[in-house]
Amino acid sequence: MTRPCCRVCARDLFDEPLLRYANMPRVAQFLPDESTVRADTGRDLNIRQCSGCGLVQLTDEPVHYYKDVIRASGLSEEMRAFRAKQFKGFVERFALAGKKVIEIGCGRGEYLSLLRDAGTMAVGLEHSEASVAACRAAGLDVARGFVEGADDVLAGGPFDGFAILNFLEHHPNPNATLRGIHRNLSEQGVGLVEVPNFDMMLRERQFAEFMSDHLCYFTEDTLTSALSINGFEVLECTEEFHRYILSAVVRKRRKLDLSDLHAQQARLREEVHAYIGRFSPKGVAVWGAGHQALALLSLLDLGHAVRYVVDSAPFKQGKFTPATHIPIVAPSALETDPVEAVIVIAAGYSDEVARIIRSTFRKDLNVAIWRESGLEPA
Repeated sequence: MTRPCCRVCARDLFDEPLLRYANMPRVAQFLPDESTVRADTGRDLNIRQCSGCGLVQLTDEPVHYYKDVIRASGLSEEMRAFRAKQFKGFVERFALAGKKVIEIGCGRGEYLSLLRDAGTMAVGLEHSEASVAACRAAGLDVARGFVEGADDVLAGGPFDGFAILNFLEHHPNPNATLRGIHRNLSEQGVGLVEVPNFDMMLRERQFAEFMSDHLCYFTEDTLTSALSINGFEVLECTEEFHRYILSAVVRKRRKLDLSDLHAQQARLREEVHAYIGRFSPKGVAVWGAGHQALALLSLLDLGHAVRYVVDSAPFKQGKFTPATHIPIVAPSALETDPVEAVIVIAAGYSDEVARIIRSTFRKDLNVAIWRESGLEPA
């Protein structure tokens, strides 16, 4: 039998369930009526926890209607007022007015209409055929479908924003859904991701909140982890609507801009070569054969400019620097094979090394310390 693993991080679950609930309702929707109630049977729920990311979850198969969104809460005036205010703030914060925003799992359009009223070009995605028909009859732009995986292409994309509201916890593979959403966003894409608040369930000892419909029980920590590993930066995660909802505002993770590092490298390469140029050819040594010095010798193109590298570690002496192939020698070489200047590249030991050079070797020897801001006379 295959050992069950986490739905998000794929690590092993703890061997023993956290809880075992017997004879629980098989479904929370499509309740039995007079003609089916005699055939209805309960099911056992085993609530498990991941030993890696900590996510609490069921290992059962999802209910048969897990792709459909069914919302009784959409009928609540208080909830509609909350959503209208929330969407207005979301749209204003990220300048989404007039931009394409998709609701993943829009049900019968209860919230999608409010998202449209907030000024967006609101688009919905819903699996239930009847719900899609109801949305279209109400004049909403809704496609029938479900985000199955990272390769899914959604009509009308890429989208500038998205919302997935109390739906992710139903999904047997939350990663596939989140990666599919990520693929269909613009580079600046932002979103609202909401799930039932398991942090509150724990605080309030709400033992009756477990159900077969909900496969994942997210805390702020585990929701943030799931979003992060699927390509989203979590800007904030708050408890909303009487603390029943865990609401994350996210942004598609951006590729880092390292142009400043390239500019710094070019500037310091020029500075170091100018310093070395003040002396006769091969008249400069470097002190330090640590990883930073070895990298700088390559990055600053010093292989043919430096006479040798000094290091006090005997196991490095007699070797060569990798890639640049400069001899590594003992400190005594500064006397037996003198140079005009030494550049100290020894990280946190640089000041100590400079003092040793000053106190041990000839007084006219030029000494400079490598700092991240440039060379500093010692």
